Amino acid sequence: MKNGVVIVGAGHAGVQAAASLREEGYDGPVTLVGDEAELPYHKPPLSKTFIKDPAAQPQMLRADVFYSNNRIDLRPGTMVERIDLGGRRLDLVGGDHIPFDAAILATGSRPRELKLAGAELGGVLSLRSVADARLIRELSATTGDVVVLGGGFIGLEIAATLRLGGRNVTVVEAQERLLGRAVAPAISAHVRHRLESTGVRVLTQTTIQRLEGGNGHVTAAILSTGERLPAQMVIVGIGVVPNVELAQTAGLTLSNGIRVDGSLRSSQPEILAIGDAANYRHLFSGTDVRLESVQNATDQARLAARTILGHEGRYDSVPWFWSDIGDMKLQMVGLAGASDSTVVVGDMADNKFSVYHYGGNRLIAIESVNRPADHMLGRKMLGAGFSPHPETVTAGADALKAAFAASQKSAAA
Repeated sequence: MKNGVVIVGAGHAGVQAAASLREEGYDGPVTLVGDEAELPYHKPPLSKTFIKDPAAQPQMLRADVFYSNNRIDLRPGTMVERIDLGGRRLDLVGGDHIPFDAAILATGSRPRELKLAGAELGGVLSLRSVADARLIRELSATTGDVVVLGGGFIGLEIAATLRLGGRNVTVVEAQERLLGRAVAPAISAHVRHRLESTGVRVLTQTTIQRLEGGNGHVTAAILSTGERLPAQMVIVGIGVVPNVELAQTAGLTLSNGIRVDGSLRSSQPEILAIGDAANYRHLFSGTDVRLESVQNATDQARLAARTILGHEGRYDSVPWFWSDIGDMKLQMVGLAGASDSTVVVGDMADNKFSVYHYGGNRLIAIESVNRPADHMLGRKMLGAGFSPHPETVTAGADALKAAFAASQKSAAA
């Protein structure tokens, strides 16, 4: 391929795609385009260690020499205006062009925009980039009252971090429970209890009607109940939307993201899509999904590299996720959407327990709080298609490990 591969998006997915192309033996040109001026960095720490430590620096995904040593043409701070399918090139803002034989869209997602009066005020912030994290960190140094709008992972991670730093924090969630679309009710209730025990105020089935300000900066959030919450900072965590604009103007098929097949090819076979922006039929669940996780991004990147090199395969990785909220390490494996029964093991009072989800007789997901061994064994079990009987799960870790080992031995035989 004379013009090589161009990758749009220099996050976890894009960087792994570039690395995997070289690891798989691809010797042609590789261009990695990112719209941020920073070297590509890890995003999960931004809502935790980065915003609480004034001296913290972004954690690079790869050292700068990695790109030069592997002949990866990294172009930070570069904006793509459109994809010219007929000319097989990217048109950049400013007039330059990058030709390609194959392209990988790793365009990610962005925070959903808050649309209410006062949303434009200073101090109303979302978190997606290191620049956002720097603003939150700088403002929090002089902030006493924080309102977090949205009870999802990012919002709760920030809420716990800022409360640990001494701020008065209120979480406002429109649904009836925290993390309502992500975890079981038992996990939601536990997370709420632990946060409230540290002094975080949690309001569910509540919305913000408007934001008030003075001198261009937010001063208060007015709730649907009429209550006025003082706020010198409002964190907006109401979900994300996939960045599909380039794909849309190029005429690629969209469906809650960029629609791709099992090999991650879009409706234009020379263009692949991976990570937060890619929607695909997941073999594990049999449903169409668009997953927002580092694991999904990097696993898809590895397959995309193999697809470009002609090593056909289907994306079948078992999804797993994690979140650190205060003193809770949440780890999730599988997709619990089709769950119709659960088994809980461990001790909630000790802040260590797991929820096993079943769809009929099939184990489909495990959610753990401070039980990393359950999570790691769960990844192995789901990857092998092993579904232990619920009584085996409640019998304890040793019984579960023995049953899994016996199933593996039987399968090998």
